[in-house]
Amino acid sequence: HISENYTPSVLRSYVEASLKNMGLERLDLIQLHCPPTPVFYRPEIFAEFEKMIAEGKIHKLGVSVEKVEEALKAIEYDHVDTVQIIFNIFRQRPAELFFEQARQKNIGIIVRVPLASGLLTGKYSRATTFLEGDHRAFNRDGAAFDKGETFSGVDYELGLETVDQLKQVFPGEDLAQIAIRWVLMFPEVSCVIPGASRPDQAISNLQAAELPALSDGQMTTVQNIYRENIKKHVHHLW
Repeated sequence: HISENYTPSVLRSYVEASLKNMGLERLDLIQLHCPPTPVFYRPEIFAEFEKMIAEGKIHKLGVSVEKVEEALKAIEYDHVDTVQIIFNIFRQRPAELFFEQARQKNIGIIVRVPLASGLLTGKYSRATTFLEGDHRAFNRDGAAFDKGETFSGVDYELGLETVDQLKQVFPGEDLAQIAIRWVLMFPEVSCVIPGASRPDQAISNLQAAELPALSDGQMTTVQNIYRENIKKHVHHLW
């Protein structure tokens, strides 16, 4: 995961290998997944993808990012059509800085980690344990990869305390569904990709889209909780 490893020839070889492996003539969407920040400032990388679009190997190009800065830089390239980004109740900065510019350019926004690695399900506690190979056990401080991918960069204890406050705002509700519905309240969002380890979780995630819209009061309260508890810890980092 080093910037120098991202070269036009290497990326082209990956695209061609994917086409061969899947028996396709064209990839509908390819996403450059969380490259180091300097890659977004190397136009030759994006020029190579533009060539592959012209050649018919790729239909649409997207990027997956860690930081709002990267998202803003990515959409300066005319042929970038989608951006995958972390956005949830604990990570609200994209709505402040990125969404409006994406809307103006008709960029599709794919939201990942909408449940903050499960914290926003409301099902974890201080007694919850995670398996040794689970990033929620070994990457809380960013030991293996970007800390923001684990609990959205929020301290676990602080996250639990904040979830308790959210439960008071939505008593009796499935907090995981509420968290997904909150994301979908933003019209700039094209789709959400929550994780699921069981069929019932996948069904519940889908049902979140059918929930009534959250009220203005609920949206304001959630934002206030974020500002009071979370913002100072994560807002400036991603």
